[in-house]
Amino acid sequence: MLGVFTGVAACSASALMAYAVRGRSAALFAPSVYRGTAARRSVALTFDDGPSPGTEQLLDILDGHGAFATFFQCGMNVERFPQTAHAAAAAGHEIGNHAWSHPLFCRLRPAAIDFEIGRAQDAIRQATGVTPRLFRAPFGVRWFGLRRAQNKRNLMGVMWSVLGRDWRLSGEAIAARVLRKVHNGAIVCLHDGRQLHPRPDLGATLEAVRILLPALRARGFAFETVSQIVCPTTH
Repeated sequence: MLGVFTGVAACSASALMAYAVRGRSAALFAPSVYRGTAARRSVALTFDDGPSPGTEQLLDILDGHGAFATFFQCGMNVERFPQTAHAAAAAGHEIGNHAWSHPLFCRLRPAAIDFEIGRAQDAIRQATGVTPRLFRAPFGVRWFGLRRAQNKRNLMGVMWSVLGRDWRLSGEAIAARVLRKVHNGAIVCLHDGRQLHPRPDLGATLEAVRILLPALRARGFAFETVSQIVCPTTH
């Protein structure tokens, strides 16, 4: 019987740790938001892992629909494509920090996490002229040391309400998934890069965005940045 109780306790502890690491509302390792105000018919489209060569096409699609988004940029990709990083900021999109090399934080010590965030912050600032105020952990994994690293730079952690899974689904399937789950104040996670791949195939993501923008607007949704949807006074 003792073995049963021990096993149950171990499973419970494991489940709690898993939630602390990746739970969208978990705050053990660092605070984060995963949705905005439900008072307005608005949605925040976010794009992780960029910039990449495909980001320019995405910017054109967004511009064609008068839509603004939030880009969580990897510092290493910013250093590769500084003009594209700058173009996203210059077009009026919000820029967030997505770490330097897109590592799993649970494999890093606190000092390494601090380095990843700090180096990305510097690269983004240099390329775009913007100092990010938002941070999204790679893979959504939070870990020891992240709270201190965020607080040090006044960064707000951001998770998501809807994950598009655009790295594995077709464009139509991505769009259908988002449209099925979207709601007032939703923060939608898509990607304009594939971790550190220098020239990722964004065909499915671009197709999904072409479908989503008019479909969401037809449902009455406005497009806001994360800061606008989370902090209505900035709207």
